[in-house]
Amino acid sequence: MNITGAFYALAAFAVFSTHDVVIKFLGGSYAPFQIIFFSTLFSFPLVMFMLIRDRTEGHLRPVHPWWTLFRTIAAMVNTASAFYAFSVLPLAQVYALIFATPLIITILSIPVLGEHVGFHRWAAVIVGLIGVIIVLRPGATEFTLGHMAALSCAGFGAFASVVVRKVGREERTAVLMLYPLIANFVVMGLAMSFFYRPFPLMDLGSVGLVSLLGFTGGVVLILAYRASEAAIVAPMQYSQIIWATIFGYFIFGEKVDMPTIAGAGIIILSGLYIVFREASGGHSENTPVLRTRSRASSAASFRISPFVRRGKLR
Repeated sequence: MNITGAFYALAAFAVFSTHDVVIKFLGGSYAPFQIIFFSTLFSFPLVMFMLIRDRTEGHLRPVHPWWTLFRTIAAMVNTASAFYAFSVLPLAQVYALIFATPLIITILSIPVLGEHVGFHRWAAVIVGLIGVIIVLRPGATEFTLGHMAALSCAGFGAFASVVVRKVGREERTAVLMLYPLIANFVVMGLAMSFFYRPFPLMDLGSVGLVSLLGFTGGVVLILAYRASEAAIVAPMQYSQIIWATIFGYFIFGEKVDMPTIAGAGIIILSGLYIVFREASGGHSENTPVLRTRSRASSAASFRISPFVRRGKLR
């Protein structure tokens, strides 16, 4: 068993966590629309660099226009929700709620992919959702727009991932990468006009750092999946809760309370069990959670699966 990919993945998610810290720092002064617009602007050259390597012949008209539209909207809402949630909630709490993504992917794979979900994975989903309730603590704490944004990030990110699993082999990588970027650029640009504040040079550089970190994390994640099987790499995403605790405490003075720790632990265990069931064969034909390799909640995100396959074919 090659565990080299696990170390690459740990590095990738450390980079992504740093990316989220910069977003939280900027979110205290600027609207998410403005941060997303400029980080998308800075991401274009980086993503185009990846697309130059795509030798697939074709055009930019989607084969499945409706699914492409739905995914583009979902990816855009996912990004906006993530940026807002990181701006207003403690880092650890945001991650705990976003970790529900595999649970939602499992549910959505039934109507979208025709996936059969057996008793064990259903039990894991139910237990994981109980973990979400523990984190939210209804009645004990106020349910804010930030909590709704974190849950929206998980839900729309899961939907975008399932759609890619459905049409990804038929659509060009360029189509699935460029449409969300263009949508973010246009829609966030329009929304930003109502909230725009000029960036000092240092803050503008921080936005550029968001793009660079999102892109770098994706590249390192490609190396991870090239080195090891998905069942080894995928669980490493949960290491972000450690970085959230460290960064949150030392940079933002955040303390992680027991309900967040308990709920996050339950959600993580449920997600790990779903990964284990898909990896061991089980009843999953599409393995939608294991096939979700990209980290969607970044304006600089890109589909890494084609680059992983290309590297393994060499």
